[in-house]
Amino acid sequence: MEELDEEESRAMREGLDEETLAIYDLLVKPDLNPQEIQKIKKVAKELLKTLKEKLKGLYKWQEREPTRDGVKVLIRNFLWDEASGLPVEHYTQNDVDKKTEAVFYHVYRAYPSIPSPYYSTVEN
Repeated sequence: MEELDEEESRAMREGLDEETLAIYDLLVKPDLNPQEIQKIKKVAKELLKTLKEKLKGLYKWQEREPTRDGVKVLIRNFLWDEASGLPVEHYTQNDVDKKTEAVFYHVYRAYPSIPSPYYSTVEN
């Protein structure tokens, strides 16, 4: 319970909900300035929104390899895109690949369906 309360208060301090905070934590790197941190928060919010929209229409998406691959490609393309993605001056292609894997694993585990059964928040 204490851990949950700590995460909830941290999410509030960061200006994010718990679902977005989880994505943000996977994307953020050390030594970013406040502007870059705000960019990562925006990326986390938009990526989660995009993923929820995509997953909402997919039945048992985890069971089909082409569908899983499609979700992973969506994540990678989103993170690599100069307009919507991570700051290119701080994230290399290797960084994006690692972040893609981390986000995909999280989404695979936490979103078997929409809304996620692991988050108690109301779907955004």
